[in-house]
Amino acid sequence: MRLAIDSGKLLYALGVLFAAAALLYFVRDVVFDLSITVKAALLLLGFVVLFVAGVALERDVLDVVAFALSGVTYVVFVGYVVVRYSPGETGTFLLLAISAGLFVGLGYALRAGIPTPSRRTAAAALGGLLIVSAVLVGADALSGGVTYDVQTNESVTVSVPEPENPDRYPYIEAEIGAVTASNPSPFLRALDLPSLSGCLVGPTDHPEDSVYVDTDIEWDEDTIGASTTKSYAVTAELPIDPNRTEPKTYAVERDIDCSAERSEPTIAIQVDGSDTLD
Repeated sequence: MRLAIDSGKLLYALGVLFAAAALLYFVRDVVFDLSITVKAALLLLGFVVLFVAGVALERDVLDVVAFALSGVTYVVFVGYVVVRYSPGETGTFLLLAISAGLFVGLGYALRAGIPTPSRRTAAAALGGLLIVSAVLVGADALSGGVTYDVQTNESVTVSVPEPENPDRYPYIEAEIGAVTASNPSPFLRALDLPSLSGCLVGPTDHPEDSVYVDTDIEWDEDTIGASTTKSYAVTAELPIDPNRTEPKTYAVERDIDCSAERSEPTIAIQVDGSDTLD
C-alpha cells in the first residue's frame, strides 16, 4: 500500500509549524525590545491581517493556510495576554469564552458565504493595519524603555541578635541600598532588575568571601505598569562573630574588584545589566 502525500500541503504544514515557533520565540521578550502592550497588539493585528488575507485569497489551500496561521497567532495572543497581564481566573475564563464565540462566529460566517473583497479593498485594509502596526512600534520606540537606578548606602552596621549559636558565624541580613525601576512609557513593560553580587574586602574575618545580595522583589513580579516608578530594597547577608559584644560596621562600595585593598571592612558590590548607575 503506497502512502500518497501531497508535497505542496506538506510544505504548507511545515510553514505553519515554523510560523508557530517564530511567534512563540517572539513573545519570549528576547528579540525586538518592544513593550508587552505593543507585542500583544501586534499579535492581535497579525491575526486580523491573516484572516483578511484568508478571506481575500482565492487560490486552493492558500486560504486554509492563512486561516491556520491566523488561528495560531490568536492562540499565541491569548496565551501571552494570560501570562503577562495575569487577568485572574474570571478574566481568563471570559477571555477563553469570548475567543470561542469569536471563532464559532467566524466559522459560521465563512460557511454562510462572506463576500470576497476585491483585491483593492483587501490591499487597503491590509495597508491600514500595517500602518497602525508601524505607528505602535514607533510610539513604543520613542517612549523609551525601563531604566534602573541603583543606590547604595555609605555603610551598614550589624549586631548579633539574641540568642545565637556561639559555635558558628551567623549571617545577618541588612539593607544596604535600593534599586529604582522607572517606566516612562504609556505601555506595560517587562521588569528585569539588574543582577547584583558582592564580596568582602579589607580587614575582615572572611576576606574576598562572596556576599549574597538580593532585592525584596516578589518572585513572580516581572512587569511594570505604564508611567510607573517602583523601588526595591537591596539586602546583603553579612557574617558576624556571635561572640562580639559590639556592633560591626561595614563600608559599602560599588564597582570595585574583590581583590581591592581597604583599611576598613568593606562590602564590594558589583552591578550588571543596569541602565543607570549613580
